[in-house]
Amino acid sequence: MLLLDGFRAKLKFVALTADEVHETAGRVSRLGLAGGVIYDALLLACARKVDAERIYTWNVRHFQMVAPDLAGRIVTP
Repeated sequence: MLLLDGFRAKLKFVALTADEVHETAGRVSRLGLAGGVIYDALLLACARKVDAERIYTWNVRHFQMVAPDLAGRIVTP
């Protein structure tokens, strides 16, 4: 909890509306993707919402597959 409390002051929390979640799920479905990739897509929707400069992940390939428009911002830590 000490670690989380320390980070909390430095993080920006992003919430998606029900419509944004629905739109994101539809986009993933239209790409023919299913399963856990929906979580990647929801994280990317949050990054898109705040116009994140960098998106860090160990799963670059999946993130870029879900959001090719953000590919240049998706990097490995």
